[in-house]
Amino acid sequence: MRRAIELARLSEGLTRPNPPVGALVVKQGRIIGEGRHRRAGLAHAEVNAFDACTESAAGATLYVTLEPCSTTGRQPPCTERILRERVARVVVACDDPNPRHAGRAYELLRENGIEVVSGICRDEAFPLIEPFGRHITAGRLFVTLKLALTLDGRIADRNHSSKWITGTEARREVQEMRRRADAVLVGGGTVVADNPSLLYRETCEGEPDAGSKLLRVIVDTHGDLPEQARVLTDEAATRTIVARLDSKPSHTCGAARVWNFSPTADDAFPFAALLERLAQEENVMSLLCEGGGHLAARLHEKGLVDEYALFYAPLILGDEAGLPGFAGRGFLLADTPRLQCLETHRIGSDLFLRMRPTKIV
Repeated sequence: MRRAIELARLSEGLTRPNPPVGALVVKQGRIIGEGRHRRAGLAHAEVNAFDACTESAAGATLYVTLEPCSTTGRQPPCTERILRERVARVVVACDDPNPRHAGRAYELLRENGIEVVSGICRDEAFPLIEPFGRHITAGRLFVTLKLALTLDGRIADRNHSSKWITGTEARREVQEMRRRADAVLVGGGTVVADNPSLLYRETCEGEPDAGSKLLRVIVDTHGDLPEQARVLTDEAATRTIVARLDSKPSHTCGAARVWNFSPTADDAFPFAALLERLAQEENVMSLLCEGGGHLAARLHEKGLVDEYALFYAPLILGDEAGLPGFAGRGFLLADTPRLQCLETHRIGSDLFLRMRPTKIV
């Protein structure tokens, strides 16, 4: 099952609105075929695994990270292929999160004499399908907020310089986070200060197109995004969405798309409306927010962050003019939302913390 999970991870960020899934066929202790779902509309992981088999799968065991589909969509149901292959057993990590389909495949397979085992390595496989589950059951996307910070909570110095707070190992991990995401979100101030590409620039073994579907979303609340910004002029400009307020001046955004929003009652940007539109119109399941400080604070204050990924460097600026990671009105201590620390470890010389709100809707 852990090998199936490895296969599924190669497809993260490429399959929306479907989840990444991995599968392999094992016969007499030998892997005779393995596969993964590569793109929406293409064959599912189970079919690819069977197609890759070096011998008959009759009597074998199928390992798959998600309950096989039992209904017809853009592809026929995988349960039909499983029955045709005459496997003896199906081992599953996670049940289908769609309540209309959950358990249907198990019933069908068992009725036809196939042993079914579920829940194997579920905790390891669940993060692969969590954004999909959120999208399919609630129509919401999963928001991860990533920040690279000094120990005193600054994301840049007084000159807005942030290159580089963290080391190469941490920055490589951020590239992997981009690969796994459907979209990356930053504020217009980040584009003005750094002119980033926000693209996945690494190579991925077995997936040369990794990151090729990544959407870039720029919240341009002041209407001052530079017309020559890389996100508006590079080869991926058509995958850029500029979100701005109706009340701000319009400007040329090249090949990028512009989404206009009405301000909230307090004349702020309606982040909840943006997230809803990304989920509904673009089928975004996982969104990686990379700041800056005002954007991070607004998402935090509105309770729109599902997971915090914070990289702390062993640096102290000691300068109150440095840019804070969270630059909002914030909370009084008694009202501050509590976070649960799920993971902490060193990445090179930096410290990584993964946290979530104590309650996630």
